[in-house]
Amino acid sequence: MMPAMSARRLACLAIVATASALTHAQTFPAKPIRIVVPFAPGGGTDIMTRIYGPRVAESIGQQVVVENRPGAGSTIGTEIVAKSPPDGYTVLMVDTSYTVNPSLYRKLAYDSLKDLAPVIHAAAAPVLLVAHPSLPARTLKELVALARSRPGQLNYASGGNGASTHLGGELLKMEAGINMVHVPYKGTGPAIADVVAGQVTVMFAGISSAKQFVSAGRLRAIALTGAKRNAAMPEVPTFAEGGLPGVDAGTNWGALVPAGTPREVIARLNSELDRALQLPDVRARLVDLGYDVIGGPPERFGENARSEMTKWARVVKQAGIRLD
Repeated sequence: MMPAMSARRLACLAIVATASALTHAQTFPAKPIRIVVPFAPGGGTDIMTRIYGPRVAESIGQQVVVENRPGAGSTIGTEIVAKSPPDGYTVLMVDTSYTVNPSLYRKLAYDSLKDLAPVIHAAAAPVLLVAHPSLPARTLKELVALARSRPGQLNYASGGNGASTHLGGELLKMEAGINMVHVPYKGTGPAIADVVAGQVTVMFAGISSAKQFVSAGRLRAIALTGAKRNAAMPEVPTFAEGGLPGVDAGTNWGALVPAGTPREVIARLNSELDRALQLPDVRARLVDLGYDVIGGPPERFGENARSEMTKWARVVKQAGIRLD
């Protein structure tokens, strides 16, 4: 049996800890919040964060700093947040790579589900297949025919090994029975830059990242993933329309914080991010860039993440992708 003094001491410590957590939650935020984007500037995750971030800052009366920490398929930035103090002042903004990486790496420096807590399911969007205008293919069927006539000669860029833009290319290869060479980059921004420059033939990218180049005629839109056409680019047919309905590598975005962050702090972050995402001007801009704004309680993103991890585990295994 535990001595009475020890029991009383533990009870007092628990009361003090609870009171401290409540005080922190009531005064949160009392200093700037850092949102870590584990990708290079210019990609879909970075663009979204920089659109809603300033509106969060306006609401909370504190600076919101967006910090790009790219590398290793987003695992570097993710590890930084997973190992940060669980106080709500360090937030991670992720895309589909967060749910793919547990299948790609035998051993991560963090546990995706145990070391991070969901804050909000921010948005989802289809992925767009684009090509350099010099490519002699304007439709999906023409691209597939060209790739079959030149096995291993066409290449495709991605935002990094294991990113949704990489898996989109692998799905296309599997579904169409073609062989293209994967060229990974440290982020979607640098990848698109090389496709625009004609250094790489094609790539999968978010509408938010590629639309401006398509509109300017510097990239050609071939097809979109998803069950229906997207309102931001209604002229672009889906893969299903092109005869390849199995090519579906849509992206999900969400925010997380280190596990152990007080529930009251997570609730405040969820409320502020949800409010910013639903502002008419923010929502209109995001929709115009191809995002489907979601929002809602933290549990929604937790459920989505677990479901996506199961789905991508099957794809990774079938494609035989391994990064370590």
